[in-house]
Amino acid sequence: MMSNVEQIRANIEPLRQKLITHTLYEHIKTIEHLRIFMQHHVFAVWDFMSLLKSLQQNLTCTEAPWRPVGSAATRYLINEIVTGEESDVDEQGNRISHFELYLDAMKQAGANKSQLKFFLKCVTGIYSVTNALRTAELPESVQQFVNYTFNTIAEGKLHTQAAVFTFGREDLIPDMFVSILRELDQQHPGEISIFRYYIERHIEVDGGHHGELAIQMTTDLCEDDEDKWKAAEKAIVNALNSRIKLWDGVLEEIMQYNNKAMAELN
Repeated sequence: MMSNVEQIRANIEPLRQKLITHTLYEHIKTIEHLRIFMQHHVFAVWDFMSLLKSLQQNLTCTEAPWRPVGSAATRYLINEIVTGEESDVDEQGNRISHFELYLDAMKQAGANKSQLKFFLKCVTGIYSVTNALRTAELPESVQQFVNYTFNTIAEGKLHTQAAVFTFGREDLIPDMFVSILRELDQQHPGEISIFRYYIERHIEVDGGHHGELAIQMTTDLCEDDEDKWKAAEKAIVNALNSRIKLWDGVLEEIMQYNNKAMAELN
């Protein structure tokens, strides 16, 4: 008999394969294409950190006066994940969050960060996340992705937050994309080395120790409650579909870029 985690993995495998084999990857052939990818994907990196901090705030005590919250085992799991995500190391061994590392990668690659900067200015001001996304005029594919994450947070169900965090993230990057990055890194030395490091590091971390910790955290939060496991699976399916739409949006913009480039040549 399969465990609940094994059952979820089996049920979501078709969606995972749809993501891993998405035609987007076949169309990332130039550094210009990669910049477009980064300008969309960075919002998934940002909201990933937001989801993580929501889990930490609810599974541990982050205020004074301090009090013990939940189980010590779950506190350990989330705190260790936060430490790795919020203060990992860059290529030189300097402490840095994965989001800040991504920003460094965008700067090195020449990716446009103007929309991201405007969005962050709005969202840390008086705007809600939804209104900030709309005000910054972000692509619909980005808006639906980030809104789904923050709707999951707003519902306040920690087992679904943990499930989305665990099963809907960066271990979905295929080997094909890593190969593309290596080729582009050779073609453009000193322009995408940080991004290549980011992707390879994230695959290593998410597929290794952090992945195991996240699975254990989800298991602890769902316990033996079948309703929680069903809700967790539904949330994961929605998150994966949301990621597919995000990838669709990136592909659409790359195709528009290609069409414009062809028109200018003619």
